[in-house]
Amino acid sequence: MARIERQKRIIDFTLSSLLRRKGKNLALIAAYSWIVFLLASVLFITEAIRREAGLVLQDAPEIIVQRLVAGRQESIPVAYGEKIKTITGVRSVKGRLWGYYYDPTNGANYTLVVEEDRLKEAGRVIIGEGVARNVVGESYGTMPFVGYDGAYYFFEVAETLPADSSLVAADLIIVSATDFRALFGIAESLVTDIVVEVRNPREFETIAAKIKAMLPDTRPVLRDEILRTYDTLFDWRGGLIVIILLGSLMAFIIFAWDKATGLSAEEKREIGILKALGWETADVLMIKFWEGATVSLLAFFNGVLLAYAHVFLTESSLFEPVLKGWSVLYPRFALTPYINAYQLWALFFLTVVPYTVATIIPSWRAAIIDPDSVMRT
Repeated sequence: MARIERQKRIIDFTLSSLLRRKGKNLALIAAYSWIVFLLASVLFITEAIRREAGLVLQDAPEIIVQRLVAGRQESIPVAYGEKIKTITGVRSVKGRLWGYYYDPTNGANYTLVVEEDRLKEAGRVIIGEGVARNVVGESYGTMPFVGYDGAYYFFEVAETLPADSSLVAADLIIVSATDFRALFGIAESLVTDIVVEVRNPREFETIAAKIKAMLPDTRPVLRDEILRTYDTLFDWRGGLIVIILLGSLMAFIIFAWDKATGLSAEEKREIGILKALGWETADVLMIKFWEGATVSLLAFFNGVLLAYAHVFLTESSLFEPVLKGWSVLYPRFALTPYINAYQLWALFFLTVVPYTVATIIPSWRAAIIDPDSVMRT
C-alpha cells in the first residue's frame, strides 16, 4: 500500500507541476514537435520512395549491355547481341530502342521508347499522364515532333497511360520502331542497348565479365548496381535535407544542453521544498523524469503523426521536389505508407532520450544539495 501511495503521490505532483507551467510546456511541446516532425518527414519519405523504387526495379532487366565511345553511351550494333547469345548460361538477348526528346514549346524532356508488344503501328503514340497533362497538342489528338533532319512528324495519340503508373511513366511516350528510327536517324543495324537474361541468378557477375571480355567497348550494368545507385541517391538527397535543417537541429541541441546545465530558480526552490518536506532524492528524480518524459513523448507522438499525414496524405509538399526530383513533367503519385520499427526507434533515441536525460541531470544535482541552501538560491 505504501508503494502504491508513493506512486500516486508522484503522479499527482508531476501533473500539477506540468499544469503550473502549462504555457511554457505547451510552447516547448510545439517547438519540440516541429523538430520531430521535420526529422520524421525526412525518414518517412526517403524510405517510402526507396521502397517504391525497389518495387519498380524488381522488373528491371537482369543485365543491360551498353556500348561506350569516349566514355559516353552510343548506339550498339545488333550483331553484338548475336555474339552474347553464344555465351553459356545466357537465356535470352533483346535489343532496345529508347531515347530522349526535348520539346522547346514547354521546356519538357520526353522519354521515347519502343514497346512492340504494346504498339507496332506507325504514326501513333501512347503517352504518359504527365505528357497528357502538360502538352497542348494532346487535346487535338496529335503530337508534333521535329526529327534529326529538321523534318516534322505528327503522331496520333492512341492512348494515355493510367495515372497510377506516373512514377515511371509521367514523361513516357511509346512509339513504333519505324517512327523511332525515322525520328532519330537510327539505322536498322543499331539499337540503344541490349538486355540479357541469365538462367542462373548466381551467374550474373560471371556472365557480365564474359560479355566485357568478349566485347571490350561495352559496359554491362547489373540490376543490383542500379538498385545500389538509387539507394545512394536517396541517401544523398535525405542527407541534403538534414543539412538544410541543421539550423533547427542545432537549436534543439542547444536547448537540450541548456536543460542539462541548470534549472530555473523556481524549479530549484520546488526541489528544495520537496526535500524539506521529507521527499527522498529518488522521488524527486522520478518526478522530473516523468515531467521530461511526458513532454518529450507528447512531442514525439505529435511530430510522428504530423509527419505521417504530411508524407502520406498531403504528398510531402515540403520536401517533395528535393527527394522525388524536379522536372517540367513532374510525376504525381501517392506514396504507399511504409514505416518500420528501425525508423521509429532511431527517431526516438535521437529526440526523446537526450531531452529526458537532460531533465534528470540538473534535478539530481539540485536534489543532493542541502534543502535550505537550495531554497535560498
